[in-house]
Amino acid sequence: MRTSLLNKANGLLTPAFEDHTARKESIFRALAYFDIFRYPLSKEEIVEFMNQPADNRSIEQCLSELLNEGAVFSHQGFYCLQDNPLIMHRRNEGQQRAEKLLKKAGKIGRFLYQFPFVSGVAVSGSLSKNFAEENADIDFFIITKTNRLWLARTFMHLFKKLTFLTGRQHYYCMNYYIDEEALLLEEKNIFSAIELKTVLPVSGEKIMQHFFTVNQWANEWLPNCTYKKQLQKDPRRTVLKKIIEWLLDNKAGNALDKFLFRIISRRWKNKTEKQKTNYKGVMMGMITGRHFAKSNPGNFQAKVLQQYEEKIVKISGISYPPLTVSSVK
Repeated sequence: MRTSLLNKANGLLTPAFEDHTARKESIFRALAYFDIFRYPLSKEEIVEFMNQPADNRSIEQCLSELLNEGAVFSHQGFYCLQDNPLIMHRRNEGQQRAEKLLKKAGKIGRFLYQFPFVSGVAVSGSLSKNFAEENADIDFFIITKTNRLWLARTFMHLFKKLTFLTGRQHYYCMNYYIDEEALLLEEKNIFSAIELKTVLPVSGEKIMQHFFTVNQWANEWLPNCTYKKQLQKDPRRTVLKKIIEWLLDNKAGNALDKFLFRIISRRWKNKTEKQKTNYKGVMMGMITGRHFAKSNPGNFQAKVLQQYEEKIVKISGISYPPLTVSSVK
């Protein structure tokens, strides 16, 4: 793996051989990305996160060759770039914790759906990939009605302040908001594609399916990975939700949402400039716009993309094209 798997040997390779080497390269890229998180993959997961069309059968020979070359290691049915059985043990433990936590996440997600102007809720982060550390957070992706994101977020975060009193704040991490005006994600890269393809819809089935349809660009990055389906029917809207939405469905609601956007954006800019940290000691950050708000602790996405590129270059000895088709903020 010290030289590129895609070296075409002066253009003399047959198409079949080129397909085979491209498939090996794609397997390696998938493993390299999740190696950043010390997260081994099953054969089925490798196929899901490859950037080449493939299935379980078509990658068996490739995996066998990579194992024989010492480029990939396998333990307990999982594959990774490190010959470390402890990583596999960590994966198994994390998966067991996730199975329990996902049940709680479903209940919380359906509860969050009842907040005013919330039209879609999905589980995101590591839990959506069926993994949870000890004392793991439950991360949520939220879609709101157009021009009501900041009202919805304010209602939800006022409630979250109460959860600190009971020590349950880590169950209510609403990290990424968009409204129905901004369903198409601006950042189109491997990080965004994986997050998009792995979110688990909890409520708001119609808008979540529309969100997936709008973001078909992710299929170019992950052609074998299908969007996840919502497992339960949407709960009925509560009377309180209907009343608040009716009361603020006017010019006053528009003005209040704009006001909250300005105030909260200014406050988060101040937090970022002062390098304030959260209750876990992680530097806080949030990227905001009129129609979106997303947590960005320590410029996390950009760091992951940089580590991914460095890992590919270091191990395969070749620099690849840019990892994103739009700038990483």
